[in-house]
Amino acid sequence: MDQLLQRFEQHLTLERNLSPRTVAAYLRDLRQFQLFLRQQAEFSDFAENWPERIDLLLLRRYLARLHAGCGRTSVARKLSALRVFFRFLVREGELQISPADGLSTPRREQYLPKVLSAEQAGQLLDRPLPGKRLLILRDLAIFELLYSCGLRVSELTGLDIGAVSLAESSVRVLGKGGKERQLPVGRQACRALQEYLEERGPFSAEDPLFINQRGGRLTARSIQRNLKKRLLLLGLPTDVTPHALRHSFATHLLDAGADLRVIQELLGHASLSTTQKYTRVSFAHLAEVYDQAHPRSRKK
Repeated sequence: MDQLLQRFEQHLTLERNLSPRTVAAYLRDLRQFQLFLRQQAEFSDFAENWPERIDLLLLRRYLARLHAGCGRTSVARKLSALRVFFRFLVREGELQISPADGLSTPRREQYLPKVLSAEQAGQLLDRPLPGKRLLILRDLAIFELLYSCGLRVSELTGLDIGAVSLAESSVRVLGKGGKERQLPVGRQACRALQEYLEERGPFSAEDPLFINQRGGRLTARSIQRNLKKRLLLLGLPTDVTPHALRHSFATHLLDAGADLRVIQELLGHASLSTTQKYTRVSFAHLAEVYDQAHPRSRKK
């Protein structure tokens, strides 16, 4: 199986041009399936024809084990990895048909993404904090940019200085699947970036936009840690993540009347259905306002 996984990794990387994180997730899920197979008596030797010995009944046993320890979203992701892998084996002539095509995908759990209110976002970005000036300006520029553009944290950490044009108030972002998009940057985010770069000193277009105290590229983990510290100092909910600023960006645009298709383009979603979850957030907000304001529904 190891050789087939190596070929599959090359297929994902070279032919499908998936991101390293996505490839790693596929392989991690398939390694888990490989461990399950090794625990089955009929696969203890992993003979050459092992793919042909996998049937729908075996896969259902595997899914039953997954359901015992994973949420439906995780099970659906692992099933997707199996489907892609078996279809690859069919294409490579290792199988005639994919045994995973007979499996039904579990219905995914519906959830509402965590968002900040507009007032909380203002508190996060407008209230001054003590500390080393360069670091305060850097973190403020990070959170302004996340909220202004709805960036994924991985997109933000991958930015070089040359990707930002303060003159045009725009930023070039490399998103999932290597897709590039150009986004407008808000006035206050531009000002925060300008102040940070002026305080930072000499740099070139190829340098990382956000760096740590040693001059290396800032990591997503560091951004999460710095955000939590800022939330704690400001008395805001500390369970808010950098990704919540992306959710807040989309929700606040929708609340203000922005078209869902425009929000989809700004977020870099391949499918409109991914963006539509924000309509549920906005409806929840509308329902809350209604309950508070309508005389026949006002909450006491």
